[in-house]
Amino acid sequence: MPPVSTPASAPTGLSEAEAGARLAGEGPNELPSPDRRTLLGIVLEVMREPMLALLLGGGVVYLALGDFKEALILLVFASLSIVITVVQESRTERVLEALRDLTSPRALVIRDGERRRIAGREVVRGDLMVLSEGDRVAADAVLLSADDIQADESLLTGESVPVRKIARDEADAAVSHRPGGDDQPTVYSGSLVVRGGGIAEVIATGPRSEIGKIGQALGTLQIEPPRLQTQTRKLVRVFGIIGGAFSLLVVVLYGTLRGGWLDAVLAGITVGMSMLPEEFPVVLAVFMAMGAWRISQARVLTRRAAAIESLGSATVLCTDKTGTLTENRMSVAELRLTSGEMFRPREGAELPATFRALLETGLLASAPDPFDPMDRALHRLADSHLPDARGDRSMVHSYGLRRDLLAMTQVWRDHDDPGDFIVAAKGAPEAIARMCGLDDAELLRLSQTIDAMAADGLRVLGVARATHPNDDWPETPLGFGFEFLGLVGLADPLRAAVPAAVADCRAAGIRVVMITGDYPATAQAIARQAGIDADTCVSGDEIARLDDVALAQRLRDATVFARIMPEQKLRIVDALKSGGDVVAMTGDGVNDAPSLKSAHIGIAMGGRGTDVAREASAIVLLDDDFASIVKAIRLGRRIYDNLVKAMGFIFAVHVPIAGLALLPLLFGLPILLGPIHIAFLEMIIDPVCSIVFEAETAEDDVMRRPPRDPEQPLFTPALIGWGLVQGLLVFALVAGVFVIGQFRAMPENELRALTFFALVLSFVCLIFVNRSFSTSILAALRRPNPMLAVVLAIVGCVLGLSLAWPWLRDLFKFGPLHWDDLGLTAAAALAVLILLELIKPLWRGRIGSAASRRQA
Repeated sequence: MPPVSTPASAPTGLSEAEAGARLAGEGPNELPSPDRRTLLGIVLEVMREPMLALLLGGGVVYLALGDFKEALILLVFASLSIVITVVQESRTERVLEALRDLTSPRALVIRDGERRRIAGREVVRGDLMVLSEGDRVAADAVLLSADDIQADESLLTGESVPVRKIARDEADAAVSHRPGGDDQPTVYSGSLVVRGGGIAEVIATGPRSEIGKIGQALGTLQIEPPRLQTQTRKLVRVFGIIGGAFSLLVVVLYGTLRGGWLDAVLAGITVGMSMLPEEFPVVLAVFMAMGAWRISQARVLTRRAAAIESLGSATVLCTDKTGTLTENRMSVAELRLTSGEMFRPREGAELPATFRALLETGLLASAPDPFDPMDRALHRLADSHLPDARGDRSMVHSYGLRRDLLAMTQVWRDHDDPGDFIVAAKGAPEAIARMCGLDDAELLRLSQTIDAMAADGLRVLGVARATHPNDDWPETPLGFGFEFLGLVGLADPLRAAVPAAVADCRAAGIRVVMITGDYPATAQAIARQAGIDADTCVSGDEIARLDDVALAQRLRDATVFARIMPEQKLRIVDALKSGGDVVAMTGDGVNDAPSLKSAHIGIAMGGRGTDVAREASAIVLLDDDFASIVKAIRLGRRIYDNLVKAMGFIFAVHVPIAGLALLPLLFGLPILLGPIHIAFLEMIIDPVCSIVFEAETAEDDVMRRPPRDPEQPLFTPALIGWGLVQGLLVFALVAGVFVIGQFRAMPENELRALTFFALVLSFVCLIFVNRSFSTSILAALRRPNPMLAVVLAIVGCVLGLSLAWPWLRDLFKFGPLHWDDLGLTAAAALAVLILLELIKPLWRGRIGSAASRRQA
C-alpha cells in the first residue's frame, strides 16, 4: 500500500531512522522461534535412547566376535525400529509445520507523518498503530484515541466475548493492565479488533509483550519423563544382569563338566542370547510408533509417541471451556419477550410471528458487515428465519457504545416508507431499559429475568425500537422514544459430542475438571450441560488466597474453576500432580501453554490452537473435537493392554528357550539350540508374534475400569507368575517331546528338528492364550485380527521351508521329520493350549483388567 499523508493535526509518529534504531537495538517484534526438530536431530534423539543403544551395541559386540548372522539380525531389527520411530516423528513435525501460520500479521503505522503498511515483525516500541475493524493487533499498545473499539482477546484469556476499549485519557488510573475486562486503554498483541478503531502507541513488542511473557515462561518448565520408558529401562538392566550371570554360570559349568573352554565361551554366548532382552526395546519402539499411527487415524497427532502410554493412566482431565468444551462461536440461544414468552432456536424450528419484531430489530442494531461475534450470531439466526429482514432499507445514522450508555443504536431509512426512520438499539439490558424509561416494577421484573438467563450461562442483550419522523437526529439515543421489545440470550454453544465424551471419562474413572476465565455462573451452566459436577465452583480470587497445601486440599472435591488467570491454571495442574494424579490438560490458547507443558499429557487443539499451545503439548487434536480425547484415551489403554500381553508372551517364551539351552549342558545331552536358532526365535518369532498383539482389538471393559496406577511396574508379580506358568508348561511338554525322541533313538538332526517344531508350535498356541486376559479363547477368536493370519502363514512357510529347502535345512542343521513326528509336535502344542485355558481363570482376577486397576 502506498504511503498516505495524514492531516497536519495528526500525530507524526516515529521517524524511519528512529524506528530502524529501535528495531536494531530491541530486536524484531516476534517470539523466539521454538526449536524445530530436524531429521538429523530426531535420529540423534532416538539413538540416545538406552534401549536402542543396547540393540546396536549388542550387534556390534556380536560382529566383533565373528557371529555375523546374529549380528546382522540384531542390527537389522535395531535399524528397523529406528527407521519406524524416525519416520513417525518426522511425519509429525511436517504436519505441525503445516499447521503453523508462517505469515506475520501486518500493521498500519504512522511514521514521519505518513501511514505505512509494514510487516508485524518490524513494529517497534513507540510506533503509532492505526487500528480498524478486522485488524490483528501486532504488539501491546495503549490507545491514544478510541472510536467504539472492541477486541477479541481469546488467545490470551480463553474467552470469546469481546472486551470494550477506551482511550488512555478516559481510563481510570487504577484500571488493571492485564488482558480481559472492559474499559481498558491497552490492546494486546495477538488480539483481534472486532469493532471500531483507534490509534495506539506501542509499549511492548516480541518477548516483552503479554503473549511473549507466556512463551518465555515455557522455557522454565520441564517435561515429564515417560514413565513406561523409565520402567522398561530398569527392566532391561535387570534382565541384562540376570542374563550375564547365567552366561557366566554356563561357561563355568560347561568348562568344568565337559572341558574345552572355547566351546564353553560359545555356549555362554548362546545362553546369554537366550536370556538377554533384545526384543523388549524393539517391541516397545514398534508399539509406540504403531500406536502413534493408529491414534493419527482418529485425527489425533502424537508429538511425542511415549506420551501414548500415559493416556491409559490419566486420572484427571483438565479442560478449558472456550474452544474446547464449546465451539468458540457465539449463537443466539434464547429470545424472550416482555410478556415472558420464550423461543429457543432449534434446527428445523420455525420462528413464531410474535418474535419477528425482536429478531428483526436486533439485526438492524447490528453492524451490516459484522466482526463482533454477537452481531454474527444475530445475522446467522436472521438469515435462517428472516432472510429479507432488512428489505429495501439503508442505514443513515448510528450511535456507538459509550461508557455511560452501553448500547448500539442505528437509524435506518425504509425506501418503501420514506416518511418515518426506523431506530434500532441493542446493548446492556440496563442501558436499553434506561433508554425506554421503564418504571421500578418493570425494572424489577427485567432484573429477575436477566438473572435467570445469566444462571443458564447466557450473555443477555436488551433490544428496543423507535421511529423518528425526520433526519434531525438527537444528540444521544436517549432522545428517541424507544419501546422495549425483549431480550436476546447468547451463548457459546457446547460441542455436540461433549456430554457423551464426559460420560465416557466418568465411566473410565477419569475426573473431568473445567478451568476457565469466564464468570462462575456461566462456567457452572456450561459444566452442567456437559455433565460435569458443578455443585461447587472455585474462583481465581479464592485460589489466590490459598497456599499450595490448601489448594491441593480444595482440589479434592472441586471440578469447576472460574475467573482463573494463566498462572493459576499452572498452579492447579501442579497441585493435582503433587497429589498423585496423572493429569491430562486440554487447551488452545496461549494462556494454556504453561499448563499444557507442565501436565503429564498436554493436549492442544490443532485447528484454533495457537503455535505456542501446540509446541507445548504432547498431543494435538487435529479436528478440535473433544470426543477425540476419549478416542485417544481408549486407544492409549488398548495399546498398553496389548503391550503387556506382548511383553508377557516374550517373557513366557524365554523360559523354555533358556531351559532348552541349559538342559543339554546339565545332563550331557546333544546341544540342540545354537545361536542361529535362538536368534531366529528371539528376533523373528518374538517380534512378529508381538505384532499380533499390537493389532489386537480393545478388551470389552477397556473404558469401564479405573485408570492404571502409573507407579505399577510393567511386569507385575501376577504377570511374571503367569509368564512362568506358561513358560514352564511349554518347557515341560517340549522336554517331554525331546525325551520321546531320545527314546526312539532319533538322529541328532532329526531330534533337533522335532524339538524345534514342538517349541515353535507351542509359541503359536501361547499367542492364542494371551490374546485376551478377560475372555476365553473362544471369545477372542471371534474378534478379528488380520495380523494373526499373516503370522500363522509366515510361521507355516518358515517351518515348511526349513524341512523342504536344503540350504535352510542345512543352516538349521535339521533332519527329515515324518507325519507321526509332526503329529507328536502338534499334540504337545495342543496340550499347552488346553491346559493354559483351563488354568487361566485362576489368574484372570490378577492380570488383564485387574492389573490396570489403581490401588486405593
